[in-house]
Amino acid sequence: MERKVRVRFAPSPTGALHLGEFRTALFNYLFARHNGGDFLLRIEDTDQTRYVPGAEEYIIKSLEWCGLKIDEGVSVGGEYGPYRQSERKALYKQYALQLVESGNAYYSFDTPEELEACRKACETKGETFIYNSQSRKNLRNSLNMETGEVQKLLESGMPYVIRFKMPDHEELHLKDIIRGEVKFNTSLLDDKVLFKSDGMPTYHLANVVDDYLMKITHVIRGEEWLPSLPLHVLLYRSFGWENVMPEFAHLPLILKPVGNGKLSQRDGNKMGFPVFPMQFTDPETGEIWHGYKEDGYFPEAFINMLALLGWNDGTDQEIFSMEELCQAFSLERVHKAGSRFDPEKAKWFNHKYLITKSDSELAGILNEILQNHGIQAEQPKIERICGLMKERANFVTDIYNDSLFFFKAPESYNEKDAKKYWKEESVPLMQELYAILEKIDDYSFSNTEKIISEWITSRELGFGKVMNPFRVAIVGAAKGPHMFDIIEVIGKEETLRRLKKALETL
Repeated sequence: MERKVRVRFAPSPTGALHLGEFRTALFNYLFARHNGGDFLLRIEDTDQTRYVPGAEEYIIKSLEWCGLKIDEGVSVGGEYGPYRQSERKALYKQYALQLVESGNAYYSFDTPEELEACRKACETKGETFIYNSQSRKNLRNSLNMETGEVQKLLESGMPYVIRFKMPDHEELHLKDIIRGEVKFNTSLLDDKVLFKSDGMPTYHLANVVDDYLMKITHVIRGEEWLPSLPLHVLLYRSFGWENVMPEFAHLPLILKPVGNGKLSQRDGNKMGFPVFPMQFTDPETGEIWHGYKEDGYFPEAFINMLALLGWNDGTDQEIFSMEELCQAFSLERVHKAGSRFDPEKAKWFNHKYLITKSDSELAGILNEILQNHGIQAEQPKIERICGLMKERANFVTDIYNDSLFFFKAPESYNEKDAKKYWKEESVPLMQELYAILEKIDDYSFSNTEKIISEWITSRELGFGKVMNPFRVAIVGAAKGPHMFDIIEVIGKEETLRRLKKALETL
C-alpha cells in the first residue's frame, strides 16, 4: 500500500531563518500540497549551546507570514509529538543503546585531550585524523575492552559518547531524487558521534529516529547534508527500518549575486538586501537583521521569487500563485546546480504583485506610513494616488516617497529642473495660466485638460513650454504623473497657492 506523503521542516532555533533554509521549508510545503500530504514542523534543538531565545517563535511567525500552514508539529500538535527534540531526550538514548547492543555502535571513552593529541600526531605526519575502522583499534572504546571493564567505566560515571560503527570498505549506491545515483565508500567515512556526553543525541541519530517514528516519507533538505546521507541510510539499515526509509532529495545552494559561493548575511549587508524572511533582533547583541516583510515585500512576491530559485515548471511562466505552485511543483524539476540570487529580480517580483493589488488595499498600507509621518489624508484621496503611482513603484514605500508632493507643497525646487524648464518667458505664461485656473471650478481631469489644451493651442505655445514649468511649480521637480491628474487630486485652492508661490520664488 502506498504511504501518505509526509514531509518535515526541521530547523534549529539558532537565530533567523536564512533564505536557503526558508526555501527548504517552501519546497517541502509545495511537495506536500502537490501530493496531498502532510507538512510537519519539528524543532531540532539538540545543540543547546547554540540555542537562541525567541528563534522558535520567529520560525513559526515567518511560516505564518508566508502562508505555509503547518499540518502537524510545534505550535499545532499531533499524534507523533512532542515535536521538540529536547523533549524527546530519553527516547534517543534508548535507540542509541539498541545500536550498541546490536553491534552497530559502541561506547567511546576518549577524552578531548586524548583526541587532540591524536590530531596533532597526524598533523606532524601531514595526515588528517579520522576516527574510523583503522584508528578505532588503538583508542579507548568498548570495541577494545572486556565487557566487565566497559561496565565498570559506565557505572563509575566516566564520560562517554556513543559512536556509529561504520562498515569498512563497503561501496554504497544511493539514490537522490534530484541528483540521481550517488556513490560513497564507507572506508572514507568516520565513526560519527550519535549520542553526546551531555546526554543529548547528535543530529544524525535524532533526525533518523524522529523521521522513522513520525512516518516521514521524503526528506527534502539542503545539499550540505548530502555527505551525511550514507550514515543516515546505514542507520536505517542498522535499525532494520529499510522498508520504511524515506526518499531523499538534496536541494542546491542559493548563490551570491556576484559569482559563486553560498549566499550569506554578509552579502545582504554589503549589497543592501535582506536574507531573512522577517526582521530578527539578536537577544544577546541587540543586532537587528532586516527581513523581507519589514522591507515592504508582499509574502506572495517573496514566495514566488524563492520558488524560482532552483526550480521551474519547464515553461517561461514566472508569476505563480501559491495554488499554481502547489499544482506545478515537482522535485524532478529542481536544478542540480546552485541558483544565483538577484536582488533586482526580487524587487521585480514585488512590483508585479504590487500593481495587481487594489487601490484600496494599497491605500491601507500607505495610510499607515503617512500617519507614522504625521500626515492625515482622506481614504479616497489616498486610493486615487495609489492608482496613479503604483505602476512606477516596487514597494508601497516608493509610492510614499514619490507622492509626497500630493500631501505637502514643495519647500524648494529641484535646481536642475528649475534651470531647465523655468525660463524668463515662463513667468508671463504662468501668470496667464494662473488667471485661467482661477476661473475654473470643475478641477476634474477632463475639464482642466480641455480648457488648458484649448488655451495652449490657441496661443500656439506647445505643451512643453507650459506644462514643464507648471510641473516644477506644483511638484517642485520634473516628475510625477500627468499634471491634470495632480491638480485634480490637490484641488483648486492648493494648485493656485503653489503656482503663486513659484511665481514669487523662482
